[in-house]
Amino acid sequence: MQSRRTFLKTTSSGFGYLAFAALAHQQAARASTTNPLAPRAAHFTPKARRVIFLCMEGAPSHVDTFDYKPKLTADDGKAAPRGPGGFARGRLLGSPFRFAQRGQSGLWVSSLFPELVRHADKLCLLNGMHTDLPNHAQAFLQMHCGIYQFPRPSLGAWVLYGLGTTNDNLPGFVTIRPPQNNGGPANYGASCLPAVYQGTRIGGGEQVSNLRNSRRPLGTQRVQLDYLQELNRSAAQSLGQHPEIEGLISSYELAFRMQLEFPDVLNLSQENAATMSLYGIDERGDGNGGRGRFGAPAGGSSTFGRQCLLARRLIEAGVRFVEVTMGGWDHHRNIRESLTSSCQAIDKPIAGLLTDLQRRGLLDDTLVLWGGEFGRSPYAQGDGRDHNNKGFTMWMAGGGVRGGLAYGRTDDHGFEAVEGRVHMHDWHATILHLLGLDHERRTYRYAGRDMRLTDVRGRVVHSIVS
Repeated sequence: MQSRRTFLKTTSSGFGYLAFAALAHQQAARASTTNPLAPRAAHFTPKARRVIFLCMEGAPSHVDTFDYKPKLTADDGKAAPRGPGGFARGRLLGSPFRFAQRGQSGLWVSSLFPELVRHADKLCLLNGMHTDLPNHAQAFLQMHCGIYQFPRPSLGAWVLYGLGTTNDNLPGFVTIRPPQNNGGPANYGASCLPAVYQGTRIGGGEQVSNLRNSRRPLGTQRVQLDYLQELNRSAAQSLGQHPEIEGLISSYELAFRMQLEFPDVLNLSQENAATMSLYGIDERGDGNGGRGRFGAPAGGSSTFGRQCLLARRLIEAGVRFVEVTMGGWDHHRNIRESLTSSCQAIDKPIAGLLTDLQRRGLLDDTLVLWGGEFGRSPYAQGDGRDHNNKGFTMWMAGGGVRGGLAYGRTDDHGFEAVEGRVHMHDWHATILHLLGLDHERRTYRYAGRDMRLTDVRGRVVHSIVS
């Protein structure tokens, strides 16, 4: 006897079966909207359970921070080697900053980070990073979304989609003061993933007074929302699979629940003076995120310190992925003063964040990431440095990475990664691996193909995993 499934497969070249498959997919999609942020099992035992990404927009100079190049210092002022196309690159510019070996591991770190060097044995330096293009917009999107040619879900969205969240009253992915340029919202967007996985954009730690609706009690709001959600579900059911409406349903529900807990998480006044000082927060910092000279935050370390403290409070409350962005790292001019200003704004806050995470027992399973979209040139551009995507440094800490390790190497002048090369796809694959996710298996079906963060590339850098 022929089954209905076989009949659908064989009749009219299988068009009936295609319709059946589409209906089944829609039904499964509707069923998944009941709790799209529910915790999901990882593919294997994770090393890390949450992520804090400290994003330095504009590209920090690796040869002045974490990639010690004595040959570059010795050749200061000499003509730079010619590139593959035979063009001259100007004069080499030795770093004006002093490097020294730090911690028991002996990591080379410059004098720009007097506070962070106390955590040298926790840092895993990726000195062989490279990416595809030396243009800010494309490289910034690739760092966040894997590719830059087409809209794709961001790193934070993939992590949230892969693992879900542990607190129903908070968004699972939060981005603090993301940039408006270089792709803007695409850097924390969900693209083809359901909209509920996109990042929630917030400010830098100032009081947020409009999250709670003080004009209506929660009970009344709940009745109104239930009626609205019933209308939305009815519309979604009549229209079939409709990602916009399904995303709206999830977003409304989350916005209602955020009133219960989010304002308290964002209220930094609950922290004591010792903790505020640990992050470099004092009364002189304006905390408004404005830009001062050379692009550094007007409030100095106080502004960035508030953002780092807020990141700790968010992940402690159950947020899965938090990104903190600081702009002003495009140092084409006055590298000595401008880079010093940028590093002073982040040095104590990041050191305080690592200290605070460790003493609260959070660092072991929190993956801390630091870096920008590419590096800077070893040759001078006036008294600054140009873009360099061929070799640069990012670092990781906590969350299952080997501390006190310098992995990879650029050539003697810092032009190009020559050993332990790590592409952005490899960086993404390794992050997901540390979170217990196989980057080739965590996919999402869209437009006839299985989308993934690493596209069709990426390898896990097992050498840095503890």
